[in-house]
Amino acid sequence: MTDTNATTMHDAHADTHMDTHAAPHGEGHEADHEHAPLSYRFLLLIWIGLMCLTVTTVSVAQIDLGYMNIIVAMGVASLKAALVIFFFMHLKYENWIIKGMVLTAFIILAIAIGLTFVDVGYRY
Repeated sequence: MTDTNATTMHDAHADTHMDTHAAPHGEGHEADHEHAPLSYRFLLLIWIGLMCLTVTTVSVAQIDLGYMNIIVAMGVASLKAALVIFFFMHLKYENWIIKGMVLTAFIILAIAIGLTFVDVGYRY
């Protein structure tokens, strides 16, 4: 086999390999979910909000609120998670099936955490 034939066969295999696995950039998933990219200013504002919420979490932990400490901490953590998921992970722009799957996962997590708190609450 000559080098020309080997190159041609390699190119044909590469074309076939590309066709069966992934669409070129701009087709497929990206074409179905067109949205404007988030500006750096908006992402910076989200980041500043996350930092403020972190300061809130640390500040509230220094104050003895009794059982309310855990409620405030979980509320702030949930808000921070929502900001990251919706904006940095772009869930805001996904279809309703993906949003529903993420919501289901968080509901299951909330139930597990809630049952753990109930269990620990009855022990002490």
